[in-house]
Amino acid sequence: MDFKTEFKPLTIQPQEIEEKSFEMITEELGEHSFTEDQYPVVQRVIHASADFELGRSLVFHPDAIESGIAAIRRGEKVIADVQMVQVGISKERIYKYGGDVNVYISDPDVVEEAKRLNTTRAIISMRKALREAEGGIYAIGNAPTALLELIRLVKEGLAKPSLIIGMPVGFVSAAESKDELLKLDIPYITNIGRKGGSTIVVAALNAISIMADKRA
Repeated sequence: MDFKTEFKPLTIQPQEIEEKSFEMITEELGEHSFTEDQYPVVQRVIHASADFELGRSLVFHPDAIESGIAAIRRGEKVIADVQMVQVGISKERIYKYGGDVNVYISDPDVVEEAKRLNTTRAIISMRKALREAEGGIYAIGNAPTALLELIRLVKEGLAKPSLIIGMPVGFVSAAESKDELLKLDIPYITNIGRKGGSTIVVAALNAISIMADKRA
């Protein structure tokens, strides 16, 4: 077969593919209890994962969306637990309002302090974040220990995030860390169970940044 003559590339534009995907998601998801503001986050999480069970498992603090939108428009920093989250975030909308996306887990001082205290870099990176940012949006998709440390800091009154998007994936402490997050009375977005991950957190944050950019 002559590949050049037989192969016919798709001519659908990326925006059309996304719109069609969203239509399919809405149809297949069916009835749900998410609010109008929460649904774009659910939609993008399902779009990123093709996992309807994960989408249905999302849990939102009542103030999560509004607090996240306000934080972005105030130019607050986004703190990611790992580089994969940092890389995936659509930064243009964050930069537009004076914000930035930071990750500290590989900083030399974090590595050294973690060795000295015989603990994880994820834990120390959350402590460093407190010194670098006030308020902020914490996007945690990989390290349950980062989420647990942040929860501890919140409980002790040392951290006051504007929003925690906490959906680490895994078998050790991932589901448990989310259960603890649900007990806090601060804005959060999380999910039930072991599923999650960097791409899921990125999808949620990108959805919020799109909403923030559309606000008059």
